[in-house]
Amino acid sequence: MAIDNETVKRIAFLSRLKIDEDKIDNAKIEFNNILNWIEQLNEVNTDNVEPLEAVNEFNLPLREDNVTAGNQREAVLFNAPDAEYGYFVVPKVVE
Repeated sequence: MAIDNETVKRIAFLSRLKIDEDKIDNAKIEFNNILNWIEQLNEVNTDNVEPLEAVNEFNLPLREDNVTAGNQREAVLFNAPDAEYGYFVVPKVVE
């Protein structure tokens, strides 16, 4: 699978990246290198390899769950740039 300039522009748009027109060819090369590396990984035989849960042998110690003071909506929203109806107001990100 090869990436072309239009695909680079589409990926940049979807990931909210700004890629200048003079850098599109470099990005295309980088994307193609990444895809080639993934194809090499797909060639590795993993038939008899157990899935890995963690790279180390020990589990992290768990802490006790302690109930802390709750119902502090006003204190939490005090420093919010914008709040409405007791919730944070954020810019729309889905088109």
